[in-house]
Amino acid sequence: MGTKKRILITGAAGFIASNLIHRLLQSGQYRLIGIDNFDDFYSREQKERNLVPFISDPDFVFVEADIRNMAQLLALGDLDIIVHLAAKAGVRPSIQNPVLYQEVNVGGTQNLLEFARKRNIRQFVFASSSSVYGINEHIPWNEEEKLKPISPYASTKLSCEMLGHVYSYLYGIRFLALRFFTVYGPAQRPDLAIHKFFHSISHGQPIPVFGDGSTSRDYTYVEDTIRGIEAAIRYDQSDFEIINLGNHQTVTLAELIAAIEKICGKKAIIDRQPEQPGDVPQTYADISKARRLLNYRPETGLEKGLMSFYKWYLANT
Repeated sequence: MGTKKRILITGAAGFIASNLIHRLLQSGQYRLIGIDNFDDFYSREQKERNLVPFISDPDFVFVEADIRNMAQLLALGDLDIIVHLAAKAGVRPSIQNPVLYQEVNVGGTQNLLEFARKRNIRQFVFASSSSVYGINEHIPWNEEEKLKPISPYASTKLSCEMLGHVYSYLYGIRFLALRFFTVYGPAQRPDLAIHKFFHSISHGQPIPVFGDGSTSRDYTYVEDTIRGIEAAIRYDQSDFEIINLGNHQTVTLAELIAAIEKICGKKAIIDRQPEQPGDVPQTYADISKARRLLNYRPETGLEKGLMSFYKWYLANT
């Protein structure tokens, strides 16, 4: 077997990245360097717990570093591929602090692209978001839609996609922007709805429901998302692509709550709240491009995925 390709994974201690690292190490095909600055958006304790399963793996090195710090990046050594999953997350918090989101998400991505240029790294996989579509009634959304982001977070993701196009065009870096659709599963962030709902329903606490429960999301199980990322790591047919990674199914908030109630064996106490600025009424992915380019085929239905998350939740809280 030839030399293993070396991959830098940013946001390594986070939800999606830790699941990705687990899968890539299982494949035995790569040497991984994970970086994370342990942003205080949620607890360092959970992030460190996410790293425990592979921190001693000989094919994995973890470095506490910030994507905005070029000196830290340049100290990482030679690399073949960047998978950029680090970001200031969350639509609502971005409205409270838009300048910081711009600095971390856009400035950090710019820094990584410069790093890729300087080090001649030719493959760059970027975690974008379904939030770039904004309010758009032409569902399901395909990658050619007119984009109307309605939050600072969404606008930063769109900016990063365009930065990727610039660096792909000028410097021949293959840039793949993967638009994730409401990813959930083991190790999911505690601020996200599924995690919060399981916690509150299990403990008999009210859950905040924004609006009348009719908003809908294309919930995508993390293992399906990971398979899409893994295919993007290997992709070599073109130099710039934007690709949806969704489940191609929508679930209303009311349906989600009912499914979680069934798994917990308890009824939710609903705390009705007004709709939140920056939240879109629905997300729904057209995944035909992902099928065509990445052979992407999501396999996990909502009930199975929620049960998998609940088992992780019980073991880790």
